[in-house]
Amino acid sequence: MPKKNQIIEGLIEDAVFPNKGILYLNGEPIYITGTFKGQTVKARIFKKKNQKWEAKLLEVLEKPHYFIDPGCDYFGACGGCSTQHLTYEMQLKLKHDQVTALLTEAGLAGYEDLGIVPSPEALEYRNKMEFSFGDAVKGGPMTLGMHKKNSTYDILTVGGCKLVDPDFTAILEHTLDYCTKHHLEYYKKLAHTGFMRYLVIRKSKTFGEILINIVTSSQKDFDFTELAAELAGLQLIGSVSGVLHTLSDTLADAVKPEKIDLIYGTDAINEKILGLEFKISPFSFFQTNTLGAEVLYKNALNLISDMNHKIVFDLYCGTGTITQIMATQAKKVYGIEIVKEAVEKAKENAAFNKLSNCEFIAGDVLTEVDNLSESPDIIVLDPPRDGIHPKAIQKIINFNAKELLYISCKPTSLARDLPVFKEAGYTIDRLLCVDMFPQTAHVETVVKLTKQTH
Repeated sequence: MPKKNQIIEGLIEDAVFPNKGILYLNGEPIYITGTFKGQTVKARIFKKKNQKWEAKLLEVLEKPHYFIDPGCDYFGACGGCSTQHLTYEMQLKLKHDQVTALLTEAGLAGYEDLGIVPSPEALEYRNKMEFSFGDAVKGGPMTLGMHKKNSTYDILTVGGCKLVDPDFTAILEHTLDYCTKHHLEYYKKLAHTGFMRYLVIRKSKTFGEILINIVTSSQKDFDFTELAAELAGLQLIGSVSGVLHTLSDTLADAVKPEKIDLIYGTDAINEKILGLEFKISPFSFFQTNTLGAEVLYKNALNLISDMNHKIVFDLYCGTGTITQIMATQAKKVYGIEIVKEAVEKAKENAAFNKLSNCEFIAGDVLTEVDNLSESPDIIVLDPPRDGIHPKAIQKIINFNAKELLYISCKPTSLARDLPVFKEAGYTIDRLLCVDMFPQTAHVETVVKLTKQTH
């Protein structure tokens, strides 16, 4: 019988989403985050959650034969990547196997499994990074980058990060040098004192335009005009289109804008997906893998048999990317999104793309679906990581749409929601995984459902 604080050693015999290996102790499974099938590990049991024992990895005693050199100086120390030491083919297999295992565990079967589609780029694919100011060790020099693995406070400066192109590194390093030179202190989360909080960089894959957002507290007055000019003058592959200074005094470890000042250029960049152009502002939701998003949307919409002359509801539509792609075929598309700024951008983008048959509504799906008077032929669901609110699911079912397309960024939420649709008379026709997040445990999953008529 496992005990709390017990030190165990053994072979990881299986793995489940997200990134948890299973070691069997006297026949009982022990779940260890960050471990992989074939590893021999040492771990400490620390809790029992939902009738499952969990342990913390202490040491990898033996690596499996399929591990490779991750090729990144920060791998293992930085919390940004978790699977860079696997070949890309192995990463894809792992993700697909874990998704199908979750659906099997949820009692779902009989669907056509279309496998997993790789990302067009396995490295340097991210179009957005949010870097944090801090220190790597308490009382050490200021750093700017990513959180250390399993750490809330320690920050590693990650110049040369493999998930982004070299322009991100150049901007990160210059900003850190400038702030250090000007004695600008980083914001201490526990004490709620200090100034520099985040550096958020977005870059258009299509046009090379770069938007830089310097996020600080309001505890100091500082003019970043000089820094903005220096950043705009850097020798980059792309070009800096705009630099903003955002004030955020929230106690949360997140960027919540209270005041935004444009200090150089424009406040948005442009991106193109499947022939349509999108304007992306600092706080717009946009898929972080542009080329992967094209693959995701193209393959997802190919699962719908026919969209011509159909009414479509796109729930949780973000800035309306997929809404507008569907609007090029459908009779009318309604998009609902809770973030008002995203809806404003969606309306601007639709006008720019000369699409008059899509309507965007700002509000919570749970309440806004009650105000839709038309009956949808097709409903597209792309909810946040936690999935669909249980009350919203029932309202969606009540529309009686013939086809549903569920796009999920968290398979555990998908596996929880799908049985509810199945119980209501929907069959799961097809499953497709799309790798939008190489070098990590995350994956997008697309499921096509059809309402059974008797």
